[in-house]
Amino acid sequence: MQIRIDEDRLINELETLATFTDAEPAANGTAVTRIVFTPHDLRARAWLKSLAAEAGFAVRQDAVGNTFIRWVGTDPELPAVATGSHTDAIPHAGMYDGTVGVLGGLEAMRALKRSGLQPRRSIELVMLTSEEPTRFGIGCLGSRLIAGTLEPARADALQDKEDSPLSSVRAAAGFSGTLESVLLPHGYYHAWVELHIEQGPLLEREGLPLGIVTSIAAPAGYRFTITGLGGHAGALLMPDRKDALCAAAELILAIERHALATGAIDTVATVGTCDVHPGAVNSVPSRVVLQLDIRDTDPHRREGVMQAVRRDCDEIRKRRAVTIAEELVNADAPAQSSAHIVETLESICNQDNISYKKMVSRAYHDSLFMAQIAPIAMIFIPCHNGVSHRPDEYAAPADIALGTRVLAAALAKLASE
Repeated sequence: MQIRIDEDRLINELETLATFTDAEPAANGTAVTRIVFTPHDLRARAWLKSLAAEAGFAVRQDAVGNTFIRWVGTDPELPAVATGSHTDAIPHAGMYDGTVGVLGGLEAMRALKRSGLQPRRSIELVMLTSEEPTRFGIGCLGSRLIAGTLEPARADALQDKEDSPLSSVRAAAGFSGTLESVLLPHGYYHAWVELHIEQGPLLEREGLPLGIVTSIAAPAGYRFTITGLGGHAGALLMPDRKDALCAAAELILAIERHALATGAIDTVATVGTCDVHPGAVNSVPSRVVLQLDIRDTDPHRREGVMQAVRRDCDEIRKRRAVTIAEELVNADAPAQSSAHIVETLESICNQDNISYKKMVSRAYHDSLFMAQIAPIAMIFIPCHNGVSHRPDEYAAPADIALGTRVLAAALAKLASE
């Protein structure tokens, strides 16, 4: 079976998808801002569905907007083989994160159809809702609900910065029904394979065109609220201060120190937001809210970092006379790729003389949660300088096409089982 990827069409579609954006043009690449359920997100969804319909595939959506594009197999009662990713983008991001997996998945299905394949199992592409945490503060919203790792009531109560709950936002976007209906049973999919840019530098550094992901790191999110005593920047004397921002600065550095102290390359911790109240140059900060993202392939090592951070919190509280409240946003387990799917990908690469690297995904993806209901694996392609979540994020057309071809071959093999 000859699998021919229409590289020009695929790149054109990626470029078209990038035009559905709220971002101002960037001087150093293509800037994309596409927040879930905003007008540009809804236009992108409608456009994707039109491409699927044009290709002759069936389309359905669930109550949170996960979009399922299915090529019905000759034995439709069997669990399907699936691929997918996301199309939402954080503010001022790039045009390849997630989108390569969605549009590459669609092109893989079209290429197999053009080849004359009649799959035994149905093949399904899923565009998953809100992989990015931008609007509702928690990532992988759609895949969490599919996997049952997020309570539907808690999900519907999530609020955006305008205090609008998910329940009303999704209804206004045209997605009705109960979130309980989003859950898919274990075994619904025979296999799940996600194509994605690496979002790191290893493949490019080693001159390799493909990565096969063997595991996905475990992410956790925490919110720290530090409360002190505010006052006039000139009148509040230094010995009397309980500066919440100074305490927060110590906490941020403690987090960095303890993450480094593990000595493990797979331990990473980032304080990505710092909201200071009242936020005036001539006012001593009385309250600071920090959001921490900490990830590791070993959840016990991740928790060890947090225990060390908590001990430092106790010391900072006492010495600076502030309060520090910790809130767990999410704590997820790592995912292991299916040995069978990894072997399938390796056999495809070996047969076609494609060099590859077996590797860990330190960024988390929807596949982390799809692993709760199906055997999973991921295919990585290089991205220039390892850059992602920036306008200068870039993946070469040839690498995108190669990743799509390997994905297509894997879907064909797995669908024949």
